Amino acid sequence: MKEAATQLNMSEHTIRYYTDQGLVPSVQRDKNNHRIFDQSALNWLQGCHNLRLTGMSIENVKHYVDLCLQGKKTIPERYQLIEVQYQHAQQQLKDAQNRIRFLERKKQLYEAELNSDSADVLNPDTWPNIKVCPNKTK
Repeated sequence: MKEAATQLNMSEHTIRYYTDQGLVPSVQRDKNNHRIFDQSALNWLQGCHNLRLTGMSIENVKHYVDLCLQGKKTIPERYQLIEVQYQHAQQQLKDAQNRIRFLERKKQLYEAELNSDSADVLNPDTWPNIKVCPNKTK
């Protein structure tokens, strides 16, 4: 376990979790029930870890593993799993870019105010009263 964790730069806890979730179909056990990681098991661990790093759920990684075990005929379905994860990552990137743009604008405002003697216009407590729109009912 320690050797696999070191070789893959993963924690033992993560490796244990992946094997317990059935994400490493080739993992073997010795007579003392310790996990044995051959090259195939290491490949599965690395592949599953890479999918998890994309944000893919354990359930979808497990589905992906199950599809891989069924062979080449499942390539279209595996492609769909990757495509969905890709679209999800693209949306996360857009959301992160929006957060960065907001923070850049906010940072510029603060930089301008650092040397200003004016009132603290960046503090919401100092803003003029804003009329709150009543909730509209449908």
